[in-house]
Amino acid sequence: MAGNARLEVFKHLFASVAEEMGATLGRAASSVNIKERRDYSCAVFDASGGMIAQAAHIPVHLGSMPMSVEAAIRAHRFRPGDLVVLNDPYRGGTHLPDVTMVRPVFVGGRLRFFTACRAHYSDIGGMAPGSMPVSRDLFQEGVVIPPLPLTREVRAMLLANLRTPREVEGDIAAQEACCATGEKRLIELVRRYGVGDVLRFGRALQDYAERWMTEAIRGIPRGRWTFADALDDDGVDGRRVPIRVSIQRRGGRVRVDFTGSSAQVAGNVNAVEAVTASAVLYCFRCLVREDIPLNAGASRPIRVIAPAGSVVNARPPAAVTAGNVETSQRIVDVVFGALAKALPGRIPAASQGTMNNVSFGGGGFAYYETVAGGMGARRGADGASAVHSHMTNTMNTPVEAFERSYPVRIARYGVRRGSGGTGRWRGGDGIVREFAFLAPADVSIISDRRETRPYGLAGGAAGRRGANALNGRRLKGKVNFGVRAGDVVRVETPGGGGYGSEDRAER
Repeated sequence: MAGNARLEVFKHLFASVAEEMGATLGRAASSVNIKERRDYSCAVFDASGGMIAQAAHIPVHLGSMPMSVEAAIRAHRFRPGDLVVLNDPYRGGTHLPDVTMVRPVFVGGRLRFFTACRAHYSDIGGMAPGSMPVSRDLFQEGVVIPPLPLTREVRAMLLANLRTPREVEGDIAAQEACCATGEKRLIELVRRYGVGDVLRFGRALQDYAERWMTEAIRGIPRGRWTFADALDDDGVDGRRVPIRVSIQRRGGRVRVDFTGSSAQVAGNVNAVEAVTASAVLYCFRCLVREDIPLNAGASRPIRVIAPAGSVVNARPPAAVTAGNVETSQRIVDVVFGALAKALPGRIPAASQGTMNNVSFGGGGFAYYETVAGGMGARRGADGASAVHSHMTNTMNTPVEAFERSYPVRIARYGVRRGSGGTGRWRGGDGIVREFAFLAPADVSIISDRRETRPYGLAGGAAGRRGANALNGRRLKGKVNFGVRAGDVVRVETPGGGGYGSEDRAER
């Protein structure tokens, strides 16, 4: 078989391992968030911790997971059958509800690969059910797990600190099965093709991704391309949180510099370095026209400058639960904003720019979800409506599954017509979702674009702001509050930006 053809075969073989891992995790999980929303990601790594392949899951998970695997390798000497668990955002994690498991794969007595998966638990302890509170430090957000072997004692300690231990116990077992599935499939590949070829093509796939990423970067004109945007606030002091970027190409490499962004803040919108690197990698992957694996090779030509102590590279014990979900989206907005200047016509207008996080719980239950919104329009096409965009790739929770599992009814669920920005091509519309509570609960909403708007491009208008309300009374974008039976929480998500002036004919 010709070399290029074999490389393509191995690209799909490695990807199929990660995809089957995801199928195992989704089917075996207990929580609605993992089973229905598919808030998880899976990947395969080489023995040094370099990603070889991933499943088409959640960008903010996958771009940051290599740092978790590296942290696990530094902290633990792996032996066959080991499983390391961690969620520490300052050791490669994203935020505490995202729990990563790493399993070694030994072949002939030698460590050859790792399988890893990350899943968002519906509760990881902390000050609020769902573990997505408006927090002021990391310790309010939940249990911090450094890289530890998943022993019986560690499992017992973790479950003793959670509001929904039985549900999480099922999710832990699903992650164990997921990593074991990956191990089994990798060993089968080695038996079929030989360890030499499997390792060689794993390295070749990383080099292949690097070549295509380098070529995409070479398409960026020389110059210094800058852009700035802001988060509405940090949930504490009500002030804008600016994020600035400067992009410069040097040959086939690019420097992405966030100098000038806000210092880390008192609230929870601080992002750790792994999240920022993940968001940047996602943006540049979107420039590659080829269907490449997003692996360690793809990140080699990209240098990210994220000043320590800034909102894009916070220092412990800063609160970070919204950095993963909200700040990652704004990082995408500013990187794409800069690239739109360098590559006019290639980059879409801003999408909703928030994940609209809703979590609640009480009386032995906890729930978390992100709510979809509008995508930005691009040259030649309107933006899609009512979809997750950019750093999130989860599904919406089906109403039937939701109402079967929780003392809440979905009173309204539909497209928020007219919320997309106008233009030659219109931005996608957001969503209206109303939660009617049948029992008392504690609720947290972490959202953005309630004050600022998703920008349009080339003369297109910005998308409409989102809005949150309790019984018709406006709520802030980031808020913790209690509800009683009969209360209704309404979330209106932003629309995407429009593209092109309405009065300008298509060229």
